[in-house]
Amino acid sequence: MSKHIQMILALAIVLVMPLCMQSGSLATEVLIYSLAAMACNLLLGYTGLLSFGQGVFFGLGSYTIALFLTRWQLPMPVALLTAVLMGAVGAAVVGWVAIRQKGTYFVMLTLAFSQMFYFLAYTATGLTGGDNGLMDIPRPSIQIAGYTLWSLQTPWQFYALVATLFIGVFWLLRRVCNSMFGRTLLAVRDNEERAAAVGYNLRLLKLQAFVISGAVTGLAGGLHAMMSGIAPLSSAEFHTSEMILVMTVIGGTGNLLASVLGAAFYVLLGDWLSTLWPRWLLLLGVVLMVVSLGMQRGLWGLLEDIWQLIRRDKKAADSTKQGEHA
Repeated sequence: MSKHIQMILALAIVLVMPLCMQSGSLATEVLIYSLAAMACNLLLGYTGLLSFGQGVFFGLGSYTIALFLTRWQLPMPVALLTAVLMGAVGAAVVGWVAIRQKGTYFVMLTLAFSQMFYFLAYTATGLTGGDNGLMDIPRPSIQIAGYTLWSLQTPWQFYALVATLFIGVFWLLRRVCNSMFGRTLLAVRDNEERAAAVGYNLRLLKLQAFVISGAVTGLAGGLHAMMSGIAPLSSAEFHTSEMILVMTVIGGTGNLLASVLGAAFYVLLGDWLSTLWPRWLLLLGVVLMVVSLGMQRGLWGLLEDIWQLIRRDKKAADSTKQGEHA
């Protein structure tokens, strides 16, 4: 699929959701986790790095924007930019250590960082609020010289901001993935030994991918804290890393738009199942097992197979018509 079609589809998703969904917060949550899943896909789908450290960057973004808005009352754009920066710094630290190992040991290192960050957040109550988290996070309007340019008080107004950022990040990540840097990451994913033999600096490439992924995940964490009004300890839990990874795999790796599909599937299905049964995570687990066993290429791969089947049937029908006319 061409990059222009993917951009059009991303814009269509952003524009259609307000027409199909009643909850602005739920629609915003879909886009926020789409950002996190796209960042994870850059590591898993394009670089071949299975990271359980995404919750670290998500938590850093949440705590950073909470501190900047509640304790230091900085302008919201500055706080959000700082959340992005902190996500990138955290990813640089985790990546610098983790990329020195491969395979299982790499996964274990990212998991260790995730657990370390959780316990640091749990014990540093003066900074993170500990088990209670940081609450009463405001959503200040974007102002210049006292004039309000963009109010963010209602859920749909905040959705408009998140949608704008989502489209911008999607475009930037598409540029990254289609650049020479992105193609080189694919070469590293497919055959590290051959890429190293050609002369590529594998550690530098992986670290750069980590930093980009961490920056986008930090943005997602900051936006989520503003949406919910709280930076909870759960944002730094291992479950957050697991959830982001599951969204990425369900949607399909190696395709940014597939990450959006996976995030929407996970968030919307979870919201629907929670209305059916308090122990809805059991039902979600069954659905995820069915998806994992029956669709190894994710939901995006399923859509591609259906599209190819439709095209094949259309070609067969056209050939039959031409034969009848002949």
